[in-house]
Amino acid sequence: MSSRYAFEGTALTADDQERISELIAEWQLLSDLSFADLILWVPKRKDYQSWPTGHVAIAHTRPTTAATVFTYDLVGQEISWGDNPRIDQALSQGEIVRDTEPEQVGELLIKEETVPVLFNGHVIAVISRHRDAVQMRSKSRLEINYREIAHKIYRMVSESTFPVAGNIYRSESAPRVGDGLIRLDSIGVVIYASPNARSAISRAGWPGEIENQILGELLSTIDNASLPTDEPWSLAVSGKELRRDDFDNGRAVLDLLVIPLIEGSDRIGAIVLLHDVTELRRQDRALITKDATIREIHHRVKNNLQTVSALLRLQSRRVEDPVASAALAEAVRRVASIAIVHETLSGSSAEVVLFDEVYDRIVHNAIELSSRPITLTKVGEFGSFDSKVATPLALVITELIHNSLEHGLESSGDTLSVEVSHSDNECLVVVSDNGVGLPEGFNLESSASLGLQIVRTLTENELKGSIKLTRVGLSTQAALNFPTTGKA
Repeated sequence: MSSRYAFEGTALTADDQERISELIAEWQLLSDLSFADLILWVPKRKDYQSWPTGHVAIAHTRPTTAATVFTYDLVGQEISWGDNPRIDQALSQGEIVRDTEPEQVGELLIKEETVPVLFNGHVIAVISRHRDAVQMRSKSRLEINYREIAHKIYRMVSESTFPVAGNIYRSESAPRVGDGLIRLDSIGVVIYASPNARSAISRAGWPGEIENQILGELLSTIDNASLPTDEPWSLAVSGKELRRDDFDNGRAVLDLLVIPLIEGSDRIGAIVLLHDVTELRRQDRALITKDATIREIHHRVKNNLQTVSALLRLQSRRVEDPVASAALAEAVRRVASIAIVHETLSGSSAEVVLFDEVYDRIVHNAIELSSRPITLTKVGEFGSFDSKVATPLALVITELIHNSLEHGLESSGDTLSVEVSHSDNECLVVVSDNGVGLPEGFNLESSASLGLQIVRTLTENELKGSIKLTRVGLSTQAALNFPTTGKA
């Protein structure tokens, strides 16, 4: 990628720099088609009228279709004017410099060509293309077609028509040369198809040869009418405009990227990069189905818990024993806290709970059940937790708040505060009230309170933390500390 420091001391405007960034984002296509290392040189000068003092390399890419000729990175290298006449000539004359004599670089015989990058009527950079001259002697049909296409796109670079306006080749998921390539003439007839492209079309259901076929008509023939496209394939892959589409006929899914080839003001054909993504799309659908299933499970668990809560509430109304009725009411509250966590999970595609939302619901339910107005404050944020942490934490917070409301606070002027802090992969939650305070000789481990026993058990076994209840003046503080290794 380009470095901002490389533009210092150049005449490049903000628009020039943006154009160069667009080219760098898309020039892997050029490197792969020409089996060459590409280096982008920017002239060092103060303005377009002044003569450059030299050039600086701001980007270097290697082909995925051939071995690299440079094992070291050339980004940041500077050369003076006159050190490389081919780069100087491409910059000053605005013409592609080809057919130079190979030069020995280490153990390789390297042939270099240079291509001017034209933009807004000025040559703003030069691409130097470096290929192994020995490999160039190969004359396979694939290599011949790839190099012919590369020459045409390099000509487009020198005429300021590549990258194509609005190009989407830069997408990380876009098809690449090695995935499959089809070359079309000006009317959409296939004049060459790489082996990978032939295999992809065959897997989609075409039984014969694809060369000399009109690609749009071919795709229409094997398309499944139950899976229509927005417009006919004859138009989508005609090569008249830059397009990216998915071809899905039920047998295969092909990711198609159509890039027009232009010479001067005439469209001379197009290339279609295609990638068989059938398995990838199947995996995507499986993940979507899995996520939907998980959300549905959480939704059903939440509904079932609410049903259990309603049944317990009905049962408590039929019980005359006040102790049993209170026990059922506590069970309702605890079940409701777990249901809140699952309700939050049912609306998310990940097993992550935004616990502050859960806390707000818990507090709202607790205040509704309180028989007197209480001032409640909160300091800090819980953040997000894994569901394995969120469920026991919700129950612990519920029990601590309820314990303060039931046993600590007596008057309407009492206050309850919750403070949350994070440090060193740990979370500290302090629940304080200014009520009657803890009884003399209080010991959490020997406490007969079921709620506090639940708090202790969940804290130690599920949260892997510790809980401590102390009296600070007239205030009772419950300090919950647990590691946040399960924090999202």
